[in-house]
Parts: sequence; C-alpha cells; structure tokens
Amino acid sequence: MRDQMEYLVKIMLGKNPLWGAANTGLARWLPAEYEDGENQPKGWNTGRQYSGFQLPLVREVSNEIMCGSSTAVLEDSAYSQMLVDWGQYIDHDISFTPQSSSRSTFAEGRDCLHTCSNADPCFPMQTPKDGKLSSNKSCLPFFRSSPACINVQTDVRPAGQRQQMNSVTSFIDASTVYGPSADLEKTLRNLSSVEGLLAINSEYSDDGRPYLPFVSVQPSACLQEPGSKPAARVECFTAGDSRVNEILPLSVLHTLWVREHNRLAEHLTRLNPHWGSEVIYQETRKIIGALHQIITVRDYVPKIMGREAFEEYLGPYAGYNDSVTPSVSNVFATAAFRFGHVTISPRLRRLNESFQEHQRFSSLSLHQTFFSPWRLVREGGLDPVLRGLLGRPAALQNQEHLMTEELKERLLVFNIPETLDLAALNLQRGRDHGLPGYNDWRAFCGFGRVETRSDLVKLVGSGVLVEKIMDVYGHPNNIDVWLGGLLERPVSGARTGPLFACLIGKQMKTLREGDRFWWEHPGVFSPKQRQELQAHSLSRVICDNSGVTEVPLDPFRLGSYPEDFVFCGNVPSMDLEAWRDEICCNIINVFAVTFDQFNAYLLNKSINFLKRKSLPDPKLEQYCMCKEKFIF
Repeated sequence: MRDQMEYLVKIMLGKNPLWGAANTGLARWLPAEYEDGENQPKGWNTGRQYSGFQLPLVREVSNEIMCGSSTAVLEDSAYSQMLVDWGQYIDHDISFTPQSSSRSTFAEGRDCLHTCSNADPCFPMQTPKDGKLSSNKSCLPFFRSSPACINVQTDVRPAGQRQQMNSVTSFIDASTVYGPSADLEKTLRNLSSVEGLLAINSEYSDDGRPYLPFVSVQPSACLQEPGSKPAARVECFTAGDSRVNEILPLSVLHTLWVREHNRLAEHLTRLNPHWGSEVIYQETRKIIGALHQIITVRDYVPKIMGREAFEEYLGPYAGYNDSVTPSVSNVFATAAFRFGHVTISPRLRRLNESFQEHQRFSSLSLHQTFFSPWRLVREGGLDPVLRGLLGRPAALQNQEHLMTEELKERLLVFNIPETLDLAALNLQRGRDHGLPGYNDWRAFCGFGRVETRSDLVKLVGSGVLVEKIMDVYGHPNNIDVWLGGLLERPVSGARTGPLFACLIGKQMKTLREGDRFWWEHPGVFSPKQRQELQAHSLSRVICDNSGVTEVPLDPFRLGSYPEDFVFCGNVPSMDLEAWRDEICCNIINVFAVTFDQFNAYLLNKSINFLKRKSLPDPKLEQYCMCKEKFIF
C-alpha cells in the first residue's frame, strides 16, 4: 500500500519539482563570466581589458549605436502592435528577475541613487565624458539583480558562482492572471463566489465590464490625472504579475484575461452546478493556462522566429520529457527575449469604432502610458486601446532607428526619480548577470564565430554600422549578446536574426516539452477538449470581453479596416459542452485506497497544496480520479 501511494505522489509532484518553480535560479546554458570568477560583473573593475580593449560604457553603446529618434520610425507592413504587446505580456508570465531589495551599499550604506561608484548592490551606468545627463550627474542608477538562493544544478554552473533568480514560474501557465504563489493567488480570488471567480474592481467599471481590483496599500505610486482631487484617485491595479501597471497595453491584456476567467467560470457553473466553487475555479484556470500556451506557440512564436526556424528548433509536439529542464534560461530572459524592445512604437494609438483616431481620446506618446491606469478608467476604457493594438502596425526595427527615444531617454521606473535609458539598462543587466559575449552564444548555437569586420558585415548588412560597432567595442569578442543578436539581419519571415531565433526556439522547446501539464500532453485534456481549445483565439477573447465588435481573425497580423476585419459573430469559439461532467466518475481501483487513507498520507508527507475533486456522492468511499477531470 505504501509503495503504491509513493508512486501516486511521485506522479503528482513530478520527478524534479524545483525545475521551473518560482524563486529558483535562472538556467545557465553557458557558464557565467564574472571578473573575479564568482560575482563581479563585466565592467566592474576600471581598466580591465577584454581582447586588448576595455568594455565600452553601456551609455556610450546606446548613444553611438541605438540611434534614438522620435521621427525615423518605420512601420511593420506585416504585423500589428498587438504582436509586440503580447510578447511583453507572455514574457512576464515566464520570467521576472527581481532587483536587490537594498537601496544602499552593503559596506558603507551609501544611497545607490546618489553614488557613481561600484559597490554592491549598486552598479551605476557611467556617462561618457561628452554625454552629460540633463541632471548634470555622471551616471544613472542601477541596482544589481538579487542572487538566487535555490539553484537548479546543471553541468555548466561552477560552484560558488552568483546566479540570478526567477521569481515567477517558468511555465507558460497564466501566472500573470493567478500569480506565482498561493498567497498572492488567494488575494486575487473572490472567495465568496460560488462560481470560482476572480476578484474585480468595486469602484469603477468599463461600460458594465469589470476592471482589475486596486492594490490594497494606498495611496499607491501610480500617476494621477492632472488636476484631479485626492478623492478621485485611481490607484494601481493588482494582478498576478506586479508589472501590470508599467504600460497601458499590459493593463489591458491583464484585464481581458480576468474577464475571460470569470466568463468561463460562470458558463462552467451553469454546465456543472454540482462541481462547487473550487473545482470551477481550477478547471477554469486550467483552460486559461492552455489558451496562453496555444496563443503563444501557435500564433506568436512562429512570427517572431520565422516558420523555417520554428520547424527546426521546435517542430511538432513530441510529448512530455521528464529529463528536459523547463526553467527559463538567463540568456533568454536577459537578452534574447528583449529583442521586442526595439519594436515598440513611440505612440500608443487610440481608435474609434471605425478604427480611426478617436475623437475624444487622442493617441498618446509612449511615456504618457507609463504607470497610468487612470487613463483607462477616465479615458474610454479598454476598447480604444484594443483597437489601436489591432489596427496599427508595430514599429519595424531598422539600423537607422533601433530604439525609440521614448524608451532611450524617457523610461519611467518605480522608485527612481529620474528617467532612464532602456538600451543601457539591457546592456548593464547582461553584464550584471555575467552573460558571455555574442561570439560565445553564436558558437553555442552552432554558428561560426565573428573574427573580422567583413564577417560582421555579412551578418549585419551595413558596413557603416559595423564601423560604429568596432569603433566602440574594439574586438568582436567584446560585443554584448543583446546588441549582437539584435543587429543581425532577420531570418526569412521573422523579426529576429539567426542567433535570437536559435535561443528563443531552444527556450520555447524546453518550456513545452518540460511541462507535464502542457495542453497537448495526453491526459491533461480529453481529445474533444483539445479540439475545442484549438478553435479559440485571442481575437475571440477580445470579442467576448470588450466592446470591440470587429477584429482580424489573426490579431497579430496587420490588416486594413474594414476589408481584413470580421464581425465577432464570425470568429470561431470553443464549445464548453466538452467540459460537461457526466457526474459518474470512472473509479480507478488500481491503488485500492480510501479517500481518508490517501488524505492522511498526504498530510503526513506535508503535501497540503493538492487540489482534490469533491465527489458527487459523499457515500462513495473509494477515491475517485477522473482521468480527464482531476485537478492538481
């Protein structure tokens, strides 16, 4: 009996329960490169040389190569702004590297906001001599990432090396909606509802549709409408991810999925009134997680890395592999998936029902959308923003314009009283994490190393840009991986070059094959349910949870209105009848244990987070496990 129970628990918890778990270390695909071998970032020690040259200051790289401009923006002829914002949203679902909680140097207690010296956790971004800031300071503040206390051991992690933490689950599991921890999840639920609903805003609504609830600690740090009175404050929203307020499109996508959860939960309650609120909640969460996986891997990833690269690195689903580590890698989170920063438009378009500029709510400069939930509550709700994301193009990366000035000079970050430079932040973060350089990652992916300027010209395509790169870095080995990957010419049908296509493809494959609850894995859903899930789409979610009545069938592909849009009544939807419970479970007698015996065993093993399905008939003593309904 005990051996049978051990086997059952092993199935439930998985072979390696820390793989992909929140608050564990990011995976290392190559060993970190620290200046002291263990902790000090690249560029920490003044005068240190690499391949005969000092590393350039990150602000120098940003100023010389990123070429920020608010006017020279090319528009993507193939893809909409929604492609960009879904990328940011799903990135927040799978990775979040927290910064040090200390705001002062450990040794002397100096405020990191007011020192330009390197002293943990401060690693300020120095300003070139000819590039003084408007504040006349010689640096911008930078806080090092928190070290990980729990590391998933691999062969490429030398003992004692500093590793960085992923504070959310690595899996594509809609942690943006439900949070990465049980404590946060509890605060996001409406525990008094019989339908297993998520909590919603009790003060404001969007033409009858709910907003996200506000944070509990008030007043919050979010910006307020100019001239508004204290009684009219619109606080920061709360969601499964703390970055929900960073930019309006993120707030919009978070809100859509809370609405979708509640819509599905109410429908499932009508189908299965005997389930009870907990089962309704868990079944709905399972569906929402599956939709995040489908939209990301089916609709989003092939567009950014190209269909050919997608088939090479991912290909068809081959099933769950318990030897695959699903943890998000350091290079993916810190470099490769940050390619999207150069595709962000300097303006957020807000459109009316005819997909033209809104008469009342004009389009906004990007910096006007930072930490401003009041603009949703006071200025038309989700619909104008959604139409702008669907109906206007993404910015197209080009070598004369790599990042909008809105991000290079006007980035707003909580708790830092001055605007920052996102390009410099990305470069400094890579050095903070000890990421190997561009050439090492090319070798990792099986590509040839760049040895000469002519080698680099073949990859980048612009001799002028290569001259700038080499003037700044001195040697190809010194090029930061984020910049090098960004500058490669895109592969066919993609928005990334060969290196980032490789790194993104490898990561997505591990996230899919290392997830035992992946939606395609047999037993997670029934064949009929899988068929219905595939019929759903982000366009359908928008139709069901907003006032938008016309959408493109593919929300990531740019179309012309009205010819490329369809009415919501013509957008396919999944049929939830596939989730109707026939009540009579197939009782599995393999283990021949009673419910009380099993429950006592779990308590003895201190496994108290397992969700158990209540039986329709309390007289049934044997533990009932429906293959297609059991909820973990």
